[in-house]
Amino acid sequence: MPVSFAEIPGLSVTVDQVVYAPQLNAPPDKPYPFAYYLSIHNQSEEPVTILGRKWIVTESGGGTLVVEGDGVVGQMPRLEPGQTFSYNSYHVIGEPCRASGTFFGQTDSGRAVYVRVPEFQMELPA
Repeated sequence: MPVSFAEIPGLSVTVDQVVYAPQLNAPPDKPYPFAYYLSIHNQSEEPVTILGRKWIVTESGGGTLVVEGDGVVGQMPRLEPGQTFSYNSYHVIGEPCRASGTFFGQTDSGRAVYVRVPEFQMELPA
């Protein structure tokens, strides 16, 4: 039977910064690396463990890339009420893109939850 995920009040994500980072490695077909900095905030009343993520990256030309996986940057952070987990990662692009995503987790009581990542833009350098 499929798991049903629910939003819980107080669990949120902020996009803290998105920067063009030419010092990072990038392949010739996608030569523009962007670093992004995110924070997951647990202002709910229960501890939450983040177990996975799903990203959707939409290129200005219409292409779409979906990335799914376990954890967040190799971790499965457990956030007590009032805690924040911040991290950064990067993505390489060949044309302007917008990205959005969702983190999936579980409360200590076993409830499956999710929280959306606000959409952010990755624009080519001028």
